[in-house]
Amino acid sequence: MEDSEAVNLAADWSDISQGLRKDLGHQLHSQWIKPIQVGGINKDTGTLDLFLPTEFSANWVKDRFADRLSLAWKIARSEVRHVNIQVHPGRRQVADLRLHSDGRRPANDGDHSMMAISADTLGDAGFTSSVGLDASLTFAAFITGEANVLAFNAAQRMAATEKPQFSPLYLKAATGQGKTHLLHAIGHSFLQAHPRSRIFYCSAERFMVEFVQALKANQMLEFKARLRSFDLLLVDDIQFIIGKASAQEELLYTIDALLAEGKRLVFAADRAPQALDGVEPRLLSRLSMGLVADIQAADIELRKKILHSKLTKFAPLQVPEDVLDFLARTITRNVRELVGGLNKLIAYAQLTGQEVSLQLAEEQLTDILSANRRRITIDEIQRTVCQFYRIDRSEMSSKRRARAVVRPRQVAMYLSKVLTPRSYPEIGRKFGGRDHSTVIHAVRLIEDLRQRDADMDGDVRSLLRQLES
Repeated sequence: MEDSEAVNLAADWSDISQGLRKDLGHQLHSQWIKPIQVGGINKDTGTLDLFLPTEFSANWVKDRFADRLSLAWKIARSEVRHVNIQVHPGRRQVADLRLHSDGRRPANDGDHSMMAISADTLGDAGFTSSVGLDASLTFAAFITGEANVLAFNAAQRMAATEKPQFSPLYLKAATGQGKTHLLHAIGHSFLQAHPRSRIFYCSAERFMVEFVQALKANQMLEFKARLRSFDLLLVDDIQFIIGKASAQEELLYTIDALLAEGKRLVFAADRAPQALDGVEPRLLSRLSMGLVADIQAADIELRKKILHSKLTKFAPLQVPEDVLDFLARTITRNVRELVGGLNKLIAYAQLTGQEVSLQLAEEQLTDILSANRRRITIDEIQRTVCQFYRIDRSEMSSKRRARAVVRPRQVAMYLSKVLTPRSYPEIGRKFGGRDHSTVIHAVRLIEDLRQRDADMDGDVRSLLRQLES
C-alpha cells in the first residue's frame, strides 16, 4: 500500500474512531475499537481489512459492530463496500479474560455503556480508566477565548467543592466546538473535589438504549434506583432523546429526584432547549431552569491558540507560523476539524519525511479545506467595513485622505489580505487602482495598531466574526 493511501486511510479511521468513541463511550471504545488496525482496500471487491489482535476480540467486534463499522467506512470512502474484520496475521492467541477476586468479569469486558464509579472502586489505575471519561479532556487542556469563556467558567463552578448557584447546566454548541470536552472535564474535576461521589456519564442515545433494555428485561426498578443514586449526571447530545415519550418521562422524573436531593446535572446539545422539537413541555422547562451556556464558533484568534496548544505534543517537529495561520483562517467550521487537519498534515509529513509547509498543507488537506472554505470576496469585505464604519461604499476607491475614510479603507485592505488569497497588487486594483506598496503599508499598520490599540483590535475582531459567520 502506498504511503499516501495509508495516510488517508489512517486519517479517515481517526475521524471514524472519534465518532464511535462519542457514541459508545470511552470504556467500550478503548476495549474494542481502539485496538483495530486498518489494512488495505481490495479495489476489485471494495473490501477493507480491519485487524484485531485476538480471535476473541475479532469475533466480539464482528458480532456487535460490523454493521456500524461498515456504514461508517462507506460514508467516509465511497470505494469501500464491505469491511472484513479478522485477526491480525500471526496473532491468534486467545484473549486473557481477567476476573476480579470474586470471579466477576471486569466492567470493560462487557457492554456497560451507562458508566459510573465511586471512590470505593477507584483502585490503583485511577478513576479515568473506569468511569468512561477521556483522560485528555480536562479543564487544563481546554483552550478558552471570547467564544467559550462563559461555558468554561460555568463548567468549573459546576465541578467545584461549593454548591453551584444553578443546576442543571445546559451546554449549547454546534458540532466540534467543545461541549463534550467540557462534560468530560466536569467529571474529572468533580471526582477530584468530591472523591467519595458517584457520577454518571452517557449520551442521550445510550440512555434510551439502556432504558429500552431495562424495560424489556422487566428491570425498571433497578434501572431507576441505579440512575438516581448518582451525585453528578452528565448527558451528552440530549437532542437525540427527541420523540421518545417514555424515555423523556423517565429522564424528567430522574431530574426532579436528583434536584430535590441537591445533586448536580449537566446536559449538552447542539441547539438551545427552546429549539428541541418533540420534547415534552415539562422536560423542556427542567432543561431551561438552570443556566444555558452558549459556546460560539471559535474566532480566528482562538483557533490559532488551539493549534499552538496542540503543537506541544509534536515537539520538536516544527510547523511554520504561516501554515498555522492558513489552517486557522481556512478551517472554520469547527475545532474538531481544525485539530484533525493539523494531525493529518503532521502525520503525512512524518510518514513521508517531508517538511511541513504551506504547499504541503494545500496539497494534502484538499478535502477538509474545500469543505470549510467559504469564498469571502473583497467586495463583501468592503461592503461590511463600510456598513460598520458608516461610510459610503465609494470611499473604498476614492482619493480622499480624511482620517474617517482612510482608516476604514486600511482595515478593509488588511482584511482582504487576511481573508482572501488575493495578492497585494490585486487588492490594490480593487481599491481604486492603488499601488501594492500602499496595501502593504495598510496591512502592516493595522497589524501594529491591533497590538497597541484595544479599540482597533476590537473593531477587527468584530468584522472578522461578521465575515466568517
